[in-house]
Amino acid sequence: MNTLKNYANFVKFEHTLFSLPLIFAGTFLAAKGLPSWKLLLLIVLAGTGARTAALAINRILDRRIDALNPRTEDRELPSGKVSLTKAYLITILGLILYFVSAYLICDLVLYLSPIPLVVFVLYPLMKRFTPLCHFGVGLGLALAPLGGWVAVTCSLEGILPAVVLSLFTLCWVSGFDIIYATLDEEFDKRAGVYSMVSIYGRDIALRVSSALHQGAFFFIAFLYFFLFKSIVSGLFLILIGVLLFLEHRKAENVDLAFFKINILVGIAIFLFVLSGIYLP
Repeated sequence: MNTLKNYANFVKFEHTLFSLPLIFAGTFLAAKGLPSWKLLLLIVLAGTGARTAALAINRILDRRIDALNPRTEDRELPSGKVSLTKAYLITILGLILYFVSAYLICDLVLYLSPIPLVVFVLYPLMKRFTPLCHFGVGLGLALAPLGGWVAVTCSLEGILPAVVLSLFTLCWVSGFDIIYATLDEEFDKRAGVYSMVSIYGRDIALRVSSALHQGAFFFIAFLYFFLFKSIVSGLFLILIGVLLFLEHRKAENVDLAFFKINILVGIAIFLFVLSGIYLP
């Protein structure tokens, strides 16, 4: 049981709660409702495989930095709870699940499937040379609604609604990653790790995060006024705005702001899309 727990912690399986609602939002938006159960299962498997590989790649590339940071030194790779060989094996298994699922969905999904992998490798490296590293994380998750859309349509035609969702995701995730970086402000300054917080200071970084979340709300409001305009989806739009506001009011409590509130935002986004499709 301890071994299974170590593997689950290594890939942070619970973080899939960020990505799956975004994939589903793009999926249901493209299908204008529920797609076939077979396709939905393949999308879930592809998303799970991609998320597993992304986290494993991140942990492998960051293992030396994690070993030096008191907050992360007990992570599975630095502490030896998971060996580097097994970390590579987990990465390979995640990639196999991802590519096989992409192959079974359609040719276009398979052809486009390497693009997220480039982002997964690039964004952990960005913290070594630019404070814009948060946008790498944002871009990785911003591909989720686009992936859901293409999986349903097997086409790029009419993809604008998914692009708007993607822009929302880019701003939202980049913003909350800046809040998360406040945990390592002092370490990052000492170790030469780049982040908005370590380079520009906490106050400026949180103002950038706030501006990004205002931008995120603009994009989701744009989707509402030009696509849905239903009363129920309008209520979810208000809820999303309130949650983004609370995220900054509770920024000192990073566990609450980063994890708990953001899971609610992800769920609210999916319900916003769902209500816009099904309810007047």
